[in-house]
Amino acid sequence: MRRSASGAAPPPPGGTDSDPFRTGPAGPPRAAAAEPIRTEFEFELPRGYVDESGTVHRHGAMRLATARDELLPLADLRVKENPAYLSVVLLGLVITRIGTVTDVHGGVVEKFFASDLAFLQDFYRRINAEGHTRAAVTCPECDSSFEVDLAGGRLGES
Repeated sequence: MRRSASGAAPPPPGGTDSDPFRTGPAGPPRAAAAEPIRTEFEFELPRGYVDESGTVHRHGAMRLATARDELLPLADLRVKENPAYLSVVLLGLVITRIGTVTDVHGGVVEKFFASDLAFLQDFYRRINAEGHTRAAVTCPECDSSFEVDLAGGRLGES
């Protein structure tokens, strides 16, 4: 084996051990460590869900939908009788919590105010189709365009 002037062995053919694209006896190229995928997104409802005791719940979380989540409602009798019920059943599957309520289902979603239901339908579309919770908006006063985060952050918070 040949040694360099410093006495260290030269790197093996095809790169060094720190080379992520090295091939050879060690096997195929090693992929860089992937970032974990974000599967749950927090939100804040515009009005809030009012439970049986009168408590208002505004903060919640929604997970990414699976193919099964999108298929299951199609077999639901409520959806077959009234296709508009699809979003209620679907949101009941993917909302993991709303305030302290963790048993979220279609019956809970039915009790949401219309503005909260519209917000959650848009939120669902954004996280599942676009992968983020930001929305482009335009100020009606000055006509400036900017982005807001629909996940519920307040102005001035980071």
